[in-house]
Amino acid sequence: MNPLKQKIIEKIKKEGPITFESFMEMALYYPGLGYYMKDARGIGRAGDFYTSPHLHPIFGAMLGRQIEEMWSFMGNPSDFHIVEMGAGAGYLCKDMLDYLRKRKFFKSLIYTIVELNPVVQARQKELLGDFIDKVNWVNSLKDLGQIRGCFLSNELLDAFPVHLIEMGNELEEIYISANGDSLIEVKGRPSNSSIADYFRDFSIELKKGHRTEVNLKIKDWLSVVTDALSEGFIFTVDYGYPAWEYYSDERVGGTLLCYHKHKLNENPYENIGEQDITAHVNFSSLKKWGEELGIECRCDSRTDSYRPGLKTAGYCSQGTFLIALGIDKIITELYGNSPEYLFEVAKIKGLLLPQGMGESHKVMIQYKGEGSPELSGFSMRNQAGAL
Repeated sequence: MNPLKQKIIEKIKKEGPITFESFMEMALYYPGLGYYMKDARGIGRAGDFYTSPHLHPIFGAMLGRQIEEMWSFMGNPSDFHIVEMGAGAGYLCKDMLDYLRKRKFFKSLIYTIVELNPVVQARQKELLGDFIDKVNWVNSLKDLGQIRGCFLSNELLDAFPVHLIEMGNELEEIYISANGDSLIEVKGRPSNSSIADYFRDFSIELKKGHRTEVNLKIKDWLSVVTDALSEGFIFTVDYGYPAWEYYSDERVGGTLLCYHKHKLNENPYENIGEQDITAHVNFSSLKKWGEELGIECRCDSRTDSYRPGLKTAGYCSQGTFLIALGIDKIITELYGNSPEYLFEVAKIKGLLLPQGMGESHKVMIQYKGEGSPELSGFSMRNQAGAL
């Protein structure tokens, strides 16, 4: 039997049925056996999925261009941190630094990758050998301390474990139980009162039979990141929707997907530890929870304390974002005189067009600090008001 499946069954026999969130946590992050914690996890041509940095290096260049504008908005500080979580093979970091290395911003830039898996960390260091004096590694955000700059993630939040919910006569949660060597689903009352609060807060009404996901870990992640950010930006790229679109009748089966060697499937109970499991991001939750971080205010006769929340600088599709940033100019700058110009443009279209990643992937930037930044990436369209 699959060794990770065996550990999951042992947990169920000991504790009783577990939430899908607990199952997904083990499937992806169990030490040494979970998909993201294995020694040999493939990404790219030989692996399980592509991300935008694998499609073309210009993606990193464009994100670097936007972050350089953030640095300018903050008054060109002498130390500006970029902290990347979920850096994968390290291509986004490499492509960004390759583009920025000849710019004034580069001298102020301090790049940190948060990576728990030591094998992945070693591969990142090999890829980033030219920038080994510019890039630091930490195992968790707790090792970072406070920074001024930008927290960056590309396809990170979709891999956070989610609660699986289905509407019956009332709201029910999907639990995982065992029947011999098989994993089976059973339904029960929601394990957490926050689940009902979630549906109420986002005005979500599900019809009977509607199955979907609830990602509560985003809220905890936002809180930790905001605490670590003294001033600056949270830059999120992922696939997802506003709440009203995520939970519409068009998606009665939810958004849970699995990727195994470039093949898509909807069965998370096979290839356990060998396949990625993802759910789309509710970007409305990022906006709402980020803004609410500033609501808490504790006052007494001796002290007043206030925790600044996050302002939503912008939200739009990846294709629109890259075009607004001037990707056409950067294409000409980098490849205008190259005999491979048309070949490069053909690959870049995958980042921009709806049938590629241009519409499925969204970009959201939140800000902690004084003032209200107007960023070039949202100069064509800013749909934050629709969240």
